Amino acid sequence: MAADLLSKLRAQDTAKRTIERALDSDRVHHAYLFAGPDGVGKELAAFGLAQALVCEKRGSTEQGGLFGAAAPLLRACGECSACQRAVPREEERRPIHPDIVVLERGLYTPQQIGRRTPETQDISIDQVRTLVLTRAAYAPHEGRAKVFVIRRVEELSVSAANALLKTLEEPGARTHFILLTSQPDALLPTILSRTLRVRFAPLPDDLVAEILQTGGVASARAQEVARLSGGSAATGVMLADPDESEAREAFVTRALEAVAAKGIEPALALAEEAKKAKDELAGRIAALATALSDQAARAAKNGSNEAEALTLRGRFALAALEHLAGNGAPQLVVEAMVMRMRAV
Repeated sequence: MAADLLSKLRAQDTAKRTIERALDSDRVHHAYLFAGPDGVGKELAAFGLAQALVCEKRGSTEQGGLFGAAAPLLRACGECSACQRAVPREEERRPIHPDIVVLERGLYTPQQIGRRTPETQDISIDQVRTLVLTRAAYAPHEGRAKVFVIRRVEELSVSAANALLKTLEEPGARTHFILLTSQPDALLPTILSRTLRVRFAPLPDDLVAEILQTGGVASARAQEVARLSGGSAATGVMLADPDESEAREAFVTRALEAVAAKGIEPALALAEEAKKAKDELAGRIAALATALSDQAARAAKNGSNEAEALTLRGRFALAALEHLAGNGAPQLVVEAMVMRMRAV
C-alpha cells in the first residue's frame, strides 16, 4: 500500500505543520516558496502537497472520528490513481499526472519548449511560455487542481521571471505554484512578494547518516560524511560517492598546486575545467576550505607562521562558495579564488 508523500517528510515539523494546516482548513495558498538548503525535503514536500491537491478521494468521507462518524479526507490517500501518478518518475524527474507540471533548467529538449538551443544557464522564457502561460487560462485536466512545481526557481531568467509574475499574482481557479529554492535572496522582490514562504531547516547529522546507511554506505563512513554534509542528504550522497570523493581530492590537490605555482597557467586551467563540473563544484570548493582549515589548525598548533595565511586562504574559499551560490560563473569564481589565495 502506497503512503502519501507528506508522511515521509522527516525533521521538518514546522514546514509540515504549515502545509497540513492549509490542507486541513482547505485554505491552500496559490503560491508557496519552499526555501532551505538542498537535500532537506523541499521537493518531497512540494510533491506531497501537489499529491494532496489532485487526490481523487480528498474531500470524500470515510469512517473515522468519534463513534465512527464519517469525516472528510483532508490529506492525500496515497492509493488512488491520481496519487500514484503524482509521484515523480525517477527516469524523467517529473510525474505523469497531467495537472502537475514541473519547470527546471534543462529538463526538456529544445523542441519540447520551442527553442533552438538547450537551456544551459537558466530557465528560459520559452519554458514559462510553453508550460505555464499556455495552460494558465484552462481548467485542470482532471478537474481537481493544477500545480506548477519550479525547481531552483532562482535560475529563472529575468524575462522568464517577469513573464511568470502576472500569473503568480492572478492565478486561475484551482491553480497553485510551488517554488523551490536554496537561495531566496537571489529572487526578484516581486516574486518574493507574491509567494508565501515556508522555511526548511538543515537535517540533523544522525538523520543524514541514517539516510546514507539506508543507501548502502558503511556506518563509519556515513557518520563521517554526515558531519560534512551541512545537513543536506543530497550533499551527503555526493560526498559518499567514491568517484566524486576522488574527484574532490584531485581538485583540492590541483588548487593547492595552483596557489603555490610560479605562473598562473595552472590556476587558469583549473578555472576552465570548473565550467564542466558546475553541479559538483560547491562540494569541491567546500573540501578545499576544509583542507585549508585543517592545515591552518596544524600550523597554529606547531607555532608555524603560516597559520594566518592558511586561515585567510580558507576564508577566500568560503567566499567563493557564497559567490557560486549567488549564481557566479564557475570559471570566474574559481579563477578569482585562486588568484586571491596566490596574493597572500
